[in-house]
Amino acid sequence: MANSGSWRGERSTLGSLNAVVVFPKDRPATHLIVMCHGFGAPGEDLAGLAGSYAEHCESLNLSPVMIFPAAPIDLSDEGMPGGRAWWRLNMARLMELTMKGSFDEMRPEVPPGIDEARNALVDLIDTAQKKFELTEVPLLLGGFSQGAMLAVDTALRGLTIPPAGLAIYSGALICEEIWKGASNRLQGTKVFQSHGRQDFILPVQTGKWLGELLENAAQQHELVLFDGPHTIPTASITKTIELLSQLT
Repeated sequence: MANSGSWRGERSTLGSLNAVVVFPKDRPATHLIVMCHGFGAPGEDLAGLAGSYAEHCESLNLSPVMIFPAAPIDLSDEGMPGGRAWWRLNMARLMELTMKGSFDEMRPEVPPGIDEARNALVDLIDTAQKKFELTEVPLLLGGFSQGAMLAVDTALRGLTIPPAGLAIYSGALICEEIWKGASNRLQGTKVFQSHGRQDFILPVQTGKWLGELLENAAQQHELVLFDGPHTIPTASITKTIELLSQLT
């Protein structure tokens, strides 16, 4: 981590979820960042972003507390040792949608288990805000893939006060009618979204559909399409911290 002497990391249990927490040493926190990993990834998958986030934050004199929660479901019984999920996926159906190119069928679906995942994430955020005395600092909520979709769902129908910012990496539109019905909650939220043009897991069109909803709902929305697969490019990390600097 850049200038690691300025930051401290620890593993913690917040609510019902385990998490990696990285926080500034010897100075007050200016923001709270919560980032949720994707389906099948290890629980600490996105914690590696902390170093890059910290480097960019230091150049802008920002001092966020960064939390990277592990999803509650262990996928070891599905042949994914160490893999975790926010809700279980019907892999056979996903393969069918991929073969048919019919990802529009995902749009209205409300995945079983998303309510429990959302409630656990809300509890984690509430617990963290109290534990680290962060109730008065802006929240940037985000994630990658399944974690990105959970972040959107939590912003729209979970948190009592919607987050000041959303950072959505390779997300997709699901729960369409529910999300549209709650979209006015994002009137004060600024959104950054990125998606790879060569994403064969969640094709770029699924991100564009989500982008249309967010653009119509949020105070500010930026969608960056990049030449690459299902991943988080360096440019998206930079954009995320630029967004953080705008949150007050």
